[in-house]
Amino acid sequence: MTDAFDAQPELADDRVRLRPLKADDWDALFAVASDPLIWEVHPAHDRWQEPVFRRFFDDALASGGALAAIDPATGEIIGSSRFDVRRAGEGEIEIGWTFVARAYWGGAVNRSMKRLMIAHALQHFDRVIFLVGETNGRSRRAMEKIGGVLTPRLDHAEMAGVPVTHVVYAIDREGFERGPLS
Repeated sequence: MTDAFDAQPELADDRVRLRPLKADDWDALFAVASDPLIWEVHPAHDRWQEPVFRRFFDDALASGGALAAIDPATGEIIGSSRFDVRRAGEGEIEIGWTFVARAYWGGAVNRSMKRLMIAHALQHFDRVIFLVGETNGRSRRAMEKIGGVLTPRLDHAEMAGVPVTHVVYAIDREGFERGPLS
């Protein structure tokens, strides 16, 4: 991360509050993540299992960019997301690892999370990228709804014990300012 960039800011609007993820958020976040239906079309379809999610959670804490998503009306944790530069190119930052409880599906909370995070990131980076499982139609449609542009880049990884290809979407400053999240 760049020195000036705060990878764990406090961000909020009327739909969601984002704050740094803490170790003691484990129980609340795992309660959300333990729903197998959240992960059914995700390449890491086994992430609802405690040992798999424990690795995900520990990596999130170690990343220095993980955020807990809070419902401002109830104060409850409803999901998480994170900033990371490890797979990003020069002038880029990745936003990813995002999930929310199914009760919050439908776009409004995800849209708010992405809008807040993208606006924050584009103060320091030229572009934000998102890696999405090539076969994850739900997440690909969500990316396109918020103005993500499919790039020719691919990323290959192993998830849930099988090789997975991720496509890369991008949003730059100009696209964000004229796009559906502005």
